[in-house]
Amino acid sequence: MTTATVTTAHEDILGQLAAWREAGKKCAVATVVETWGSAPRPAGSQLGIDETGAIIGSVSGGCVEGAVVQEALEAMQDGKPRLLEFGVSNSEAWEVGLACGGKIRIFVEQVE
Repeated sequence: MTTATVTTAHEDILGQLAAWREAGKKCAVATVVETWGSAPRPAGSQLGIDETGAIIGSVSGGCVEGAVVQEALEAMQDGKPRLLEFGVSNSEAWEVGLACGGKIRIFVEQVE
């Protein structure tokens, strides 16, 4: 799997997706559709993924982003969109030394 550096909000995620499609690559887009509590990226944040695992943008970071990339690769294979949810409760967060919990919902779909 090839990965790119996490990108900034100024990058053209949709433009890169279009370029990947024009090059004949399968690709997918992941979009943060809802957040609650502490979340690393706001609703509307996007991550573009091509069939090799190259990415542009960010929906979270860390292990969540890795899981989203994996789901996107699977969506490119079966063509089915996914609604993913990741989170930790306030009590769980406190137990592992975090100040507060949070939740994010991410919609992943293949770009046609």
